Amino acid sequence: MPVALTGTMSADTDLGRWERLLRLREMLAKVYASNAFWQERLDGCAAPSNLEEYRKLPLTSNHDLSADQIRHPPFGSNLSEPLGSYSKYHQTSGTTGKPLLVLDTPQSWDWWCDCWDSVLDVCGVRDDDRAFFAFSYAPFIGFWSAHDAIARRGILAVSGGGAHTLRRLQLLQDLECTLLFATPTYSLHMAAVAEEHGMDTVKTSIRSVILAGEPGGSIPATRHRIEEAWGAHVFDHAGASEVGAYGLPCPNGRGVFMNEREFIAEVLAVNSEEPVADGDTGELVITNLGRPCCPVIRYRTGDLVRPRRLPEGLLLEGGILGRVDQMMLIRGVNLHPSAIEEAVRRAAGKAEFRITVTREGAMDEAEVEVEASPEACRLIAEDVSSTFGVRVGVRDVERNSLPRWRAKAKRFRDLRG
Repeated sequence: MPVALTGTMSADTDLGRWERLLRLREMLAKVYASNAFWQERLDGCAAPSNLEEYRKLPLTSNHDLSADQIRHPPFGSNLSEPLGSYSKYHQTSGTTGKPLLVLDTPQSWDWWCDCWDSVLDVCGVRDDDRAFFAFSYAPFIGFWSAHDAIARRGILAVSGGGAHTLRRLQLLQDLECTLLFATPTYSLHMAAVAEEHGMDTVKTSIRSVILAGEPGGSIPATRHRIEEAWGAHVFDHAGASEVGAYGLPCPNGRGVFMNEREFIAEVLAVNSEEPVADGDTGELVITNLGRPCCPVIRYRTGDLVRPRRLPEGLLLEGGILGRVDQMMLIRGVNLHPSAIEEAVRRAAGKAEFRITVTREGAMDEAEVEVEASPEACRLIAEDVSSTFGVRVGVRDVERNSLPRWRAKAKRFRDLRG
């Protein structure tokens, strides 16, 4: 590069932006001195003195990080510390292909927990709460950092790992847990299993359901179904293994706010480097500032979001809308899987569903299978048609014929080649 921290910073009346820029420059200096991956990518780049210059740094993608791990197995060269300094191993869910391996030092793991502390503060977590974690504790990062943030506060953290759904429900009920951490899909599945066994989740002690891992918590119909099923307030959260816990719940359910103290965020047009206008949809691009041991800089997350700059901060309206590679172009209309989920939840409640997208010539076609009545399927198709002006095929399938998910649901089948 090289990165020098001397010189004049550009005038900026926003103290928060100035502090983030200073932290960015400090991080760049560290990674350029010791991180082979970023030494190569940042070679010839000037240290940014303002956010406009920051946007001249190269964009990074999951493909770049994965290719680096193939060239330098197993962990790649995006490491700023000696390998013996790392104490936590996780990996991505493999949504876009081979899972990406991610390491953390004790210091960066504390940073993860600090980010989750900000989430827990918004959720009104109390010292006398009891938190139930309904996930498998596999290498996927899931709620690992949330669990450690809860335990660090001295709050009882109950692991549901390894247990089947009914056992988790019984444990949650017996221990009078007040917080449920789960994916949107699994929280609804738990409620459905409870209903099948004569249990009423509304009558449990759960007062807050804290969601992560997939869109849903900010989809109004899905959010309503979860609140209805548990008689509890729902909080949405967003994060990623390679990025960190970057999303703060909007108390009013409008989406998630960026944690702008710890991350620099941009929203760029899909397959472009141009920023989108406020209120338009684009791809979320993030730089994390508290994880110099394994950083990402201008990282294209692959997540579709709709940014709104509000007095409270940068709102991702509607949360994560979907994945860039899952966006469908049907008769000239961009349609996200979350839009179809909204229609399914309105008409069919907790019913399981699956979206299959194919391509006929230059046109995408979508079919939705739903474990619901033919009448509910007709209402779903009409809902999508009246809201978006496009028609998708919706058909009923037998109950329990579609896959069930305990973590991230994979309801989107892409057969477009």
